[in-house]
Amino acid sequence: MKAAKLYSFNDIRIEDIPIPKIGRGDALIKTHACGICSGDVMPWYIEKKAPVVIGHEPTGEIVEVGKDVTSFKSNNRVFTHHHAPCFTCRLCRRGDYVQCETWKNTKIIPGGISEYILIPQINLENDTLSLPDTLSYEDGTLIEPTACVVKALKRVGIRRGDTVLIIGLGIMGQLNILLAKRYGAGMVIGADMIAFRLNKAKELGADEVIDVSKDNLIDELKNLTDGIMADVVVVGPNSADAMKQGIECTGAGGKVLFFTPAKPGERLTIEPNDLYFKDIDIVTSYSCGPTDTADALEIIESGIVSAEKLVTHRFPIEKTAEAFRLTAEAKDSLKSVIVFE
Repeated sequence: MKAAKLYSFNDIRIEDIPIPKIGRGDALIKTHACGICSGDVMPWYIEKKAPVVIGHEPTGEIVEVGKDVTSFKSNNRVFTHHHAPCFTCRLCRRGDYVQCETWKNTKIIPGGISEYILIPQINLENDTLSLPDTLSYEDGTLIEPTACVVKALKRVGIRRGDTVLIIGLGIMGQLNILLAKRYGAGMVIGADMIAFRLNKAKELGADEVIDVSKDNLIDELKNLTDGIMADVVVVGPNSADAMKQGIECTGAGGKVLFFTPAKPGERLTIEPNDLYFKDIDIVTSYSCGPTDTADALEIIESGIVSAEKLVTHRFPIEKTAEAFRLTAEAKDSLKSVIVFE
């Protein structure tokens, strides 16, 4: 089978490798689609895993199941998460699935951008979902990124009527736009420097947008909120400077959400009393767990999130490197998907 293997950020090769052999509790899917994650186009993040078959947002059709599998069968259409928790450890019992050691150590084999994928037993049983016939395989590729937003917005706890500022309007920013009002936001404001993405945010329901290539973010936010600033700020860019600016955009009693990690070596310097006397909370959110993917599937079934709204580019596996470059450019694109024949 063909698989896309990354050796370095600028060296992605399509290689012929053996189709994995499944065990008694595993399943094998024929991949139909796999999204390109915006996190995977951060060179420092992906290159530490190299060489690696890239992609972790796959959907496909089960073509073989192990002898002990009873929950799925051949011909089932599925989404599978690349990590799955044990459900029994202290962290899982608290709902902190992404901190579970089992979650961290599980994976799909060899990766999402490959013609066939082995789903190990724990992934199959603990975070693989049947894809309804009403949804396309491309819709299914949005389950994992949507689940990351579901988890983040749960953690930050939007209150009904809150003003929410979303900094960075790539695919994850657009998903935050779509879901913020579902979680109770009154006014949703998007900020970016790319006209295509600002226009898309308005199309998807943002009440206001700020073009930071032309206007000062702090000043414009003050104008839009009569100086109150935002109750919740979602910081998308992987930058300590963006995080600092997010804090400055947060009003009294508000929360700032760091949606993406900063680059290694960056330091965030803050004045603690700026947080203390304004009762501002800093919230982080990393990845997602099974409860989040289940919620995400329900949201996609409702039509709030769909491939029609968000997928802007489709590529065959042979053009995976081109899809990665386009995603990394972060300009006139949102979601790129690798589509298999």
